[in-house]
Amino acid sequence: MRKSFYLIMATMVVCSWSYGQYAGQTATNMSAGDGGLGGGEIAALLGPISENKSKNKDLYANFQGSPYTSNEFAMTTMFYGDENLGKIYYRYNALNGEVEIKNSLRESEQIKSLSRDKKVSILVDGNKMSFMTFITSKQKTLNGYLATLSGDGTYKLFKRIHVKFTEGKAAPNSFVKAVPSRFSQFTEYYLQKDGVNRIDEIPLKNSKLVKLVDESKRMDLKNHLKKNSLNIKNEADLIKAFQFLNK
Repeated sequence: MRKSFYLIMATMVVCSWSYGQYAGQTATNMSAGDGGLGGGEIAALLGPISENKSKNKDLYANFQGSPYTSNEFAMTTMFYGDENLGKIYYRYNALNGEVEIKNSLRESEQIKSLSRDKKVSILVDGNKMSFMTFITSKQKTLNGYLATLSGDGTYKLFKRIHVKFTEGKAAPNSFVKAVPSRFSQFTEYYLQKDGVNRIDEIPLKNSKLVKLVDESKRMDLKNHLKKNSLNIKNEADLIKAFQFLNK
């Protein structure tokens, strides 16, 4: 009971820090088994969507692209650590780094944000996605959502999708077309070695990946990439490279 109390308090602090004060509990269709999280604890993992969100569905109608990886909500499974909390609906705002959550597809239901608690994860294309700290190729330390593509073995592989916004330009005259505002989507990949508390972006060149692994693995990996004509710019080939490393 004491453990449950502290868990509720911890997750509520996260919600308050990330999204502002939120009063009341959220109805949820996620249930817990014996010894698991209760409804109130699950609700504490959710917060109100950011206040600057517009409810206007046509907000981005004249923009190119989307801030979302998918504009539609999709069913997923939510976890706290290894504990399965049940099914929910989500969509990922890759511009703001926010997972938007609903318990149903009813349009009238309030959209909430998933707490940025590193123990919370959801399944995206069969892979767990959770909030992590990582270092970009420009040596910037950031917090955001990464999906685990390969989590077993010495070398872990993660995927990050993020979106950048570029403001449009009005037409200077009738002979020149206006440039619409647009969202551009980017994909990055990250590596973490077992036992090392650091997640680094992988430059998408075979030779760069070889330099990131232990010296004892470098020649074998280099030969494997060449022999099998693998190019790590291709996600499937990158996963194969990690499968080889983790044999």
